[in-house]
Amino acid sequence: QVHLVESGGGSVQAGESLRLSCQVKGIIFTNGGMAWHRQAPGNERELVARITSDGLVTYSDSVKGRFTISRDNVQNMVVLQMNNLKPEDTAVYYCSLGPHYWGQGTQVTVSS
Repeated sequence: QVHLVESGGGSVQAGESLRLSCQVKGIIFTNGGMAWHRQAPGNERELVARITSDGLVTYSDSVKGRFTISRDNVQNMVVLQMNNLKPEDTAVYYCSLGPHYWGQGTQVTVSS
C-alpha cells in the first residue's frame, strides 16, 4: 500500500524558513511526477510546485524565487524548501505522487 508522509510544518514569523519533507512508502516513485499543493481556509487547493522524474520543476507565481522543490529518488523523498515566508503562505500543505496518491497534509502557519 502506498503512503505519503509529510513532515516539517509548523509556526514561524514572516521572513523565516521551513523545510517540508514527503516520504513515499510502498512504491518506487522514480518514474512519477511529484508535487506540493496547499489549501488555505476557504480557498481551493492550489499547486505550489511540481518536479518531474527528470528533475524539471515548475512553481506557482506566488512562490517563485522563494520556494525550491527537490527530490531524492534513492530515498523516495521530495522536499520543499520555503524561504522568506509570508502570512499568505499559511495553509495546509500536501504532497502528491502522480494524480492518485496524496499525503495527509502538514500545517504551515506564518504570522506577521
